[in-house]
Amino acid sequence: MVDGDTQLLGLLGWPVAHSHSPALHNAAAAALGLNIVYVPLPVAPEQLGDAVCGVAALGFRGVNVTIPHKQTVMALLDHIDDAALAIGAVNTIVIDHAGEQPVTSGYNTDWSGFSADLTANNIPFAGRDCIVLGAGGSARAVVYALAQAQTNVHLFARRPQQARDLIADLRPWCGAAELVAHALDELGDIPFSSPLIVNTTPLGMTPYGEYSPWPELVPLPSGCIVYDLVYNPRETRLMQQANYVGCRAVNGLGMLLRQGAQAFALWTGCEPDLAVMADALP
Repeated sequence: MVDGDTQLLGLLGWPVAHSHSPALHNAAAAALGLNIVYVPLPVAPEQLGDAVCGVAALGFRGVNVTIPHKQTVMALLDHIDDAALAIGAVNTIVIDHAGEQPVTSGYNTDWSGFSADLTANNIPFAGRDCIVLGAGGSARAVVYALAQAQTNVHLFARRPQQARDLIADLRPWCGAAELVAHALDELGDIPFSSPLIVNTTPLGMTPYGEYSPWPELVPLPSGCIVYDLVYNPRETRLMQQANYVGCRAVNGLGMLLRQGAQAFALWTGCEPDLAVMADALP
């Protein structure tokens, strides 16, 4: 029950009505017996500055940030974690009320949630050939995560310049990892050895479930593993392509849960139960 001691968490985005985050975090808090409520906060782009000041003034412990605010919110925060700074996006804000004025700190748990889910699924990726499809915001987190493990990252996009720009932005943060940008139509031209293929595009997501980011006429590399960030539907067209040729395929549900769990731990200091969060999904 909400009372005078209830602490607040939320989600800043536009729109946010479709988000699963309130269900995940409210279930996690209830299971731990925490007097916390997580609420969706629809914020138009022109109101983002007021919203960040507002959640701090209202005593929120923190908020998630989603489209279209992950990049623009960075200029409004007091501190930004190095990984979020490298990726160029914040999806989690922690608000510290210990001093005279609240202090806002930005983090990105997308990359670490992705890495954690690869490990949880026993998918080896350190030093491996990796194919990343798409060059949008999700790709930035994925490429950063893979590069931290010194993988060989090959980024394929319909707009090659977007891929080149992404690589240029991330290269200073990625040590000796190999980062190469390609046009999507070059997919069949490069030999790969049992690569990890990661889809960061919306192709395959409801209502685009009949589509795949992998061209039908290009054979999947032998021994590949497919990781599709899409989790609705649970088995995408790309995953079906992989299964058809005997390759393993995993969807992005685990990444969703783990990035959310890491954000919850940043706010509360408590590790939530992933099974409880998964059961809260529709």
